Amino acid sequence: MVSTDIDAVMFDFGGVLAEGPFDAFARYEEENGLPNGFVRKLNATDHDTNAWARLETGEVGLDEFYEQFENEARRAGGSVDARALIACLGGELRPAVLEAVGRCREHFRTGLLTNNFVRVEGEASFGWLLDMFDTVVESSVVGVRKPDPRFYLIACERLGVEPGRSVFLDDLGVNLKPARELGMKTIKVTDPDSALAELESLLGLALR
Repeated sequence: MVSTDIDAVMFDFGGVLAEGPFDAFARYEEENGLPNGFVRKLNATDHDTNAWARLETGEVGLDEFYEQFENEARRAGGSVDARALIACLGGELRPAVLEAVGRCREHFRTGLLTNNFVRVEGEASFGWLLDMFDTVVESSVVGVRKPDPRFYLIACERLGVEPGRSVFLDDLGVNLKPARELGMKTIKVTDPDSALAELESLLGLALR
């Protein structure tokens, strides 16, 4: 029986609907002789003000980002070609999760909540995918990013739901913690099949 306690289901993009950026970072590090986890460590340093954070909130454009990120890498003892790193992003979509989104939308409101940045003109677009959701909250558009609680509240307001009557799926615990604190039900996506099984149990709905 479909749950009557939930009004909306919200999904992250990278790491949930598609391969996450950490896989791309790891490949770049291996191919360029950088220590494992070097890029993630850069992005975790001064988490709210580093180059990556400022790119995702639209404070800087790509050209400024490239220079700032490469400077951060040099200060940390490494060399990164920021353009090449950005070009590595955009992992393979996960058809089973996309199927689940479609089935969710038959019964619940749906949202895509993504920390992202404005892409270069002419790059491959996932515009068709955005149409699968009732709302899309992009950090580069709204000016805040996960895990800022305001990000989740924007999504709930757009969908017209109370946080406590929603579910959010993300691959990062740091992004799920504030959602839980707002009352949202959360699912950490480490294995997509396990996450979908957990979501099916919450919703009382077959998603595969």
